[in-house]
Amino acid sequence: MSVPSVEITDVPAQLPEGTVLLDVREQDEWDAGHAPGALHIPMSEIASRLGDLPEDSSFYVICRAGGRSARVTEYLNQNGWDAVNVDGGMSHWAAQGRPLDGGTDGAEPEVI
Repeated sequence: MSVPSVEITDVPAQLPEGTVLLDVREQDEWDAGHAPGALHIPMSEIASRLGDLPEDSSFYVICRAGGRSARVTEYLNQNGWDAVNVDGGMSHWAAQGRPLDGGTDGAEPEVI
């Protein structure tokens, strides 16, 4: 089964209403730097937190490089959600100069 995917350049800077950027990285990665307005649910918690996903939404799923988000995208689609993997993940997000929130201990936000 192929996982639907988009490049970071195909992710709108302003997501349309009803579309969510779902970050599935671990807490330390999220704390270091994340996309403004993203929803954070680590991959290890997805199955137990499906109720935290907004209903009637579609999802761009992102991790650091695209591997974990591809697995979560496949899982969500198999369970009735509308999800697309973001190839290259937050590494490409930062490389494209997209904004980052976060940063620990006063440090500039970064993708780790």
